[in-house]
Amino acid sequence: MDSNTRACIAYIAAKLISGSGSSSIYDYSRSKHINISGSVSESSVNIYDHDRGCHVGGNPSNLYDYGRSAHVSLSINGNQFNGYDYGDSYHYSGTVNGNSVSVYDHGESKHFNYSV
Repeated sequence: MDSNTRACIAYIAAKLISGSGSSSIYDYSRSKHINISGSVSESSVNIYDHDRGCHVGGNPSNLYDYGRSAHVSLSINGNQFNGYDYGDSYHYSGTVNGNSVSVYDHGESKHFNYSV
């Protein structure tokens, strides 16, 4: 999964699970903050990734990453989430604990950690 797409998914999951009010997410794998603006609710997502200069939108189960022209699904279950990146054809899964988000990218076979 593209690193910015993964960060956006982590941000959306954190918003939906913990209601974090942050306007950025910190990507520990790249040691950088990614500014994100917009709205996230259970029925609608419309965010703007300022790092790439593109939108990610739709509803959580059927998101569209305009920067990659690819669909991404997201499903929430308690503090856990999972989905599928149709652009790279790989699953991902993760957990949200407070302001911390961990994403396991099956395409890269490793965990990525974030803070919101």
